[in-house]
Amino acid sequence: MSRIQTVRKSGPVIERRSIDFVPHGERHGKPFGQFTLWFGANMQITAIVTGALAVIFGADAFWGIIGLFIGNILGGTVMALHAAQGPKLGLPQMISSRAQFGVFGAVVPLVLVIIMYLGFAATGAVLAGQAVGQIIPTGHPAVGVIIFGALTVLVATLGYKYIHALGRISTVVGILGFTYLAVQLFLKHDVGAVLGTGGFAFPTFLLAISLSAGWQLTYGPYVADYSRYLPANTPAGKTFLSCFAGSVLGAQWSMTLGALFAAIAMPKGHEFLDGQVAFVGELSGGGAIAILLYLVIVVGKLTVNTLNAYGGYMTILTSVSAFTRQLRFAPWVRFAYVIGFIAVSVIIAIAASTDFISNFKNFVLLLLMVFIPWSSINLVDFWLVSKEKVDVPALYDPKGRYGAWNVPALLTYALGVAIQIPFLAQTMYTGPITPLLGGADISWLVGLVVTAAVYYPVARRFQRPPAEMVYPAEETPVAAPPVVEPVETPTV
Repeated sequence: MSRIQTVRKSGPVIERRSIDFVPHGERHGKPFGQFTLWFGANMQITAIVTGALAVIFGADAFWGIIGLFIGNILGGTVMALHAAQGPKLGLPQMISSRAQFGVFGAVVPLVLVIIMYLGFAATGAVLAGQAVGQIIPTGHPAVGVIIFGALTVLVATLGYKYIHALGRISTVVGILGFTYLAVQLFLKHDVGAVLGTGGFAFPTFLLAISLSAGWQLTYGPYVADYSRYLPANTPAGKTFLSCFAGSVLGAQWSMTLGALFAAIAMPKGHEFLDGQVAFVGELSGGGAIAILLYLVIVVGKLTVNTLNAYGGYMTILTSVSAFTRQLRFAPWVRFAYVIGFIAVSVIIAIAASTDFISNFKNFVLLLLMVFIPWSSINLVDFWLVSKEKVDVPALYDPKGRYGAWNVPALLTYALGVAIQIPFLAQTMYTGPITPLLGGADISWLVGLVVTAAVYYPVARRFQRPPAEMVYPAEETPVAAPPVVEPVETPTV
């Protein structure tokens, strides 16, 4: 059997690959691993806070939960379509953006992706730091944030294999911990009394949809990073369903708890706003059980923060390599980049923790504005224009098929961002059309539809996709020959 056909069952202790193509001989894993990774990544305190925001900013608990579910379905569909690209390409997600924007042009959305990773790493560190401080009395919130940052560096440096292992652990402890919280919630509070008391309001209903859709959509720029080691012949549908189910179910479970927590806490003086982690500990009953729940919070946040650090490191390398033409980087380079990335996120976390809730809401909605056009362009190009055919070597060559700058795609991206401005409803700016909609923010939906509608005919005219998938030299996947049972020759 050839080297290409041989699939290893596990990788080295420390991952060797970074932004380069994963050879077919190193592919391993099953689609179900995507389910546990994304389910575990969503069973965490920041998802609970996102669900709480829907109620805190005016939605009725019942309709807020419905809106969150719709947003998770819509955003999860886009997110999972990105994930399904991983096995086919064998590349990090943002490298594939060079097929749409050009080798240099892809750096434009890459810079925004790096900012996203930093923002989520920082906001996640705030809540995880609170949990660490509850487990280990540190005397200062910053100490908990720093300890959590060190744990993130450890797992992100080890790489892909250990990130997936952490996802499996997070899935198990998340199910146990969040089930216990749900039971305690129904035992200690009259949940039925807070459902349906506020009535339906369209603007806040749309806000709930936007919050959860934004939560899912912001996984798009790195979701394929964690499916790229799957064998190239993995059915796209299985990868899609595994990621979709894991992310949507995990997020909806967490966000539903958050919406109910906020609905119960608000009449009593906004306890949830004042200390989200402490509220969870109090609900658990305190003592040893509370410590275990704080550990659940830390494991869940560690999972998703590792995704941010790992994805952030590869996004920075992708930007750098566009100009240096370097394809491979030593493990120590990952360690250095991850430390630098986490150090910056820790500084941001310590500085921004005072007004965390308000800042986080604005951050999520702002990310929708800049990532919706990127998602739309990337998905339309891969699934409808290129039809899953990419010239992988050309992604690293500014003089190749995709060029250095794809001006039509970049202009379409700029249009996709600009078209959303009149529909924005944010603290810093409210678009002129927003009041006509009762204050509802539909900018993300406008950006998604308009960008796709404009980009498709533009790409059909200007893009030059290959007729077949082009892999690096000597890496074209070969179907394994059929197994033929040996036939014994009669002895005469």
